Amino acid sequence: MPGLLLELSKIDKFSSEGEIILKEPWWKGAVIYQVYPRSFKDSNNDGIGDLKGVSSKLDYIADLGVDAIWLSPIYKSPMKDFGYDISDYYAIDPIFGTMEDFDELLEEAHKRGLKVILDMVLNHTSDQHPWFIESRSSRDNPKADWYIWVDGEKGTPPNNWQSYFGGSAWNWDETRKQYYLCLFTKEQPDLNWRNPEVKKAVFDVVRFWLEKGVDGFRLDVVNLYYKDAKLRNNPRKKRRTEIEFENYYNIFTRDRPETLLAVEELQEIVDSFGDRVTIGEVATDLGVIQYYEYTKPGRLNLAFNFEFKDVNIFSARAFGDVIDLTERIFGEVAWPSYVLGNHDSPRFISRFSNGKDDVQRARVLAAMLLTVRGTPFLYAGEEIGMTEGDIPYEKLQDPLGVNLWPKHKGRDGCRTPMQWDDSEFAGFSTVEPWLPVNENKNEVNVEHEARDPNSMLNYYKELLRLRKESNALKFGDYRKLETSNTEVLAYLREYEDERKIVILNFNDQEVGLELKGTDFKGFSVQFGTHRQEGILSLELTLAPLEIIIGEVLGP
Repeated sequence: MPGLLLELSKIDKFSSEGEIILKEPWWKGAVIYQVYPRSFKDSNNDGIGDLKGVSSKLDYIADLGVDAIWLSPIYKSPMKDFGYDISDYYAIDPIFGTMEDFDELLEEAHKRGLKVILDMVLNHTSDQHPWFIESRSSRDNPKADWYIWVDGEKGTPPNNWQSYFGGSAWNWDETRKQYYLCLFTKEQPDLNWRNPEVKKAVFDVVRFWLEKGVDGFRLDVVNLYYKDAKLRNNPRKKRRTEIEFENYYNIFTRDRPETLLAVEELQEIVDSFGDRVTIGEVATDLGVIQYYEYTKPGRLNLAFNFEFKDVNIFSARAFGDVIDLTERIFGEVAWPSYVLGNHDSPRFISRFSNGKDDVQRARVLAAMLLTVRGTPFLYAGEEIGMTEGDIPYEKLQDPLGVNLWPKHKGRDGCRTPMQWDDSEFAGFSTVEPWLPVNENKNEVNVEHEARDPNSMLNYYKELLRLRKESNALKFGDYRKLETSNTEVLAYLREYEDERKIVILNFNDQEVGLELKGTDFKGFSVQFGTHRQEGILSLELTLAPLEIIIGEVLGP
């Protein structure tokens, strides 16, 4: 009976012919807001953000117009990789608060109509996790095979696998006189997913949080779960970089065939709890094709489209090509998602800076992100135009930057404290935060922008409101329009009888535009940076970096 009720709950309506029309899953139309708890809001004035801090800002998040929050890891951890090294999956780290604090956050978020998604790290644990402490204690203990241990001679790693954070991915353990695999820091040993007991243990963790009421998971490096059983060397690239990890094709350390089978098992568990969501971080050399593989029916609901995030030129053609490729590959089988920034990537307003049109460029990209077909992700601070922080070496916290400086500055620059006001520490805390506050806090902050109707914050709110009210922008098909200027991206979003048009001028100068091959003659403006109303034809003049979203008129 529960299963029948679950299926009935998915029925939206019946067509005139009596056909069942299913509701769209909530996550298809949602906008998901990433919160990096350490940097969001400090409630107890220790310089580190926490769960009570997040709870205190739920009204702000709900008022923004997003539908869900994704929390970066909050579990108990030695913080060698700031929570991505978990020592207890069933506990909240004291720096973030208590389980009671989490329960309160979950309840208050749900009261406001916000879903809560947790970051789940199942590829590796901390070396302080009881599982690993027992595993490394001997070669014959009950958990001896819970991690990937290999014989070898000290000083000669078993193969050429490299750590993402620099150096060999193998670390020698004096107790067992063996190497263990650690694809990130040496304090993050990789679990052995080939052991059925390991798989059962991590699936139990997933069930625990689902039973608590979380709405889904962002699955960290989900395509790394299985490694090559024969430990074969990764092929070396001809092109060389200063960062050794980038000199190999990671054929044997990720995207192994067994991983997709495990993902299907995991998805089956999540699906049994109703309308929840799974989001995969698929770090791959294969791009959109592999994101599609991980989101086919029966697998994950979503996978971040990093091809879109990693476009390195402010260009309609560059972004349009990624969207076109995604549309061709995903088709009607899987649902795409799009992201411009996160806790691992430089702030996109800084990446595309030209020193004069930064805010206008960011608005073009935001409009694109929130109107293409797919689930968009916002990283906290994007909505106010936060820029990349300039962190001196002596204040670096990220092990990636510490290990690879100056070849790689690490990820601290995108993790600087959220800027709430223009006080000394930007309203994040009353004491010096764990990372320096950006120097532009006096102009770029929530309090200041809330009062300015033309601010980035109010721009995002208006875009999000328009999206929320439109089934075409949330669920509709995507159809690219042919334009007379290749640096203007124009497309339709169509859902039943609703048709929206989006026109984005990537040019920093005025251009004439003709829309070609259309089946309509004009449209009414609903949203724009240079005009907010009016009826427009298919031939028009666009201002520099102009954005128009409109309703198509007639057939």
